[in-house]
Amino acid sequence: MLLTVDLALIIEKLALIVVVVMSSLVVAMYTTFAERKVAAVLQDRSGPNRAGPFGLLQPLADGLKLFFKEEIIPNFSSKFLFILGPSLAMLTAMMTGAVIPWGDKVHFFGRDISLQIADINIGILYVFGVVSMGVYGIMIGSWASNNKYSLMGGLRAASQIISYELAMGIALIALLMVTGTLSLKTMVNQQLDSYWNVVKQPLGFFIFLICVFAECNRTPFDLPEAENELIGGYHTEYSSMKLGFYLFAEYINMFISSAVMASLFFGGYDIPLVNDAALLEKVGTNWMAAIHAGMLFVKIAFFLFLFMWVRWTLPRFRYDQLMRLGWKILIPLALFNMLLTGALILVKQNGWSF
Repeated sequence: MLLTVDLALIIEKLALIVVVVMSSLVVAMYTTFAERKVAAVLQDRSGPNRAGPFGLLQPLADGLKLFFKEEIIPNFSSKFLFILGPSLAMLTAMMTGAVIPWGDKVHFFGRDISLQIADINIGILYVFGVVSMGVYGIMIGSWASNNKYSLMGGLRAASQIISYELAMGIALIALLMVTGTLSLKTMVNQQLDSYWNVVKQPLGFFIFLICVFAECNRTPFDLPEAENELIGGYHTEYSSMKLGFYLFAEYINMFISSAVMASLFFGGYDIPLVNDAALLEKVGTNWMAAIHAGMLFVKIAFFLFLFMWVRWTLPRFRYDQLMRLGWKILIPLALFNMLLTGALILVKQNGWSF
């Protein structure tokens, strides 16, 4: 028996994929510009202001510079793996956005179109699976470079990401105990016109936030690319657009991680202090979708600013401090949070009083 193919649904999803991918690339481009501007403000200087009005064309100038730089592949490197590394890092950074609800829905051509590429009921597991693959891009690139500094950066990245994924996963278990679902869309819907999950899981959010910094290799967790120790780390041997892929992947990971944190703990596209149902009746479905998407991007912008602020405020950890924080502090804290959450749920369900 032949399966029925909904051509309109395929076109909708392809269009949404194109919009999400292009938006991610544009946001990543201008996040590099924003980071340089934030650094300039914190260091009392001007920042980029020559390319275009107010320096707004600086990301395009940087992209053209990377595109036209000479492609160099070391003679003693594994050429296939050398190209595969940054490609895999970029691919995994893009894939995570597939399960994020960017809004509720829009109504076009007599159809309700969901602003989520894939509403799967194991959305969080999908995010963890794709994020776990991201380390392969770094490891393959560092190994293929045949450079001891690159290899050391890759080893640091692998041990750092694996270590902090444990604490992140345990912190997330406590949130799943509260919400009872693995679907990001369901989690966001539970928070509409209700308490955000950060109120129910403040310690879990704090642990998750620190682990996200480590997963994105952001200061003070940028040991894999510490330039004063490893002259650039895992991408030392890279140039032109292969280096650009690694740099873009980092900023796309920041963008997607901010969207995940906003969805898990801050209501996603929920508008604080506003009755969404009442507003929907006034403005209509399409305008409501635009307002929801704008609200989500405001929350994402806040987290992106936090990434930048921390980078230019805190010094880099020593590697032993990094491992101690992950294994001796965050994992015990995450276990404590999970046990405390379970105990409170049991108390609530059974109506016990003390």
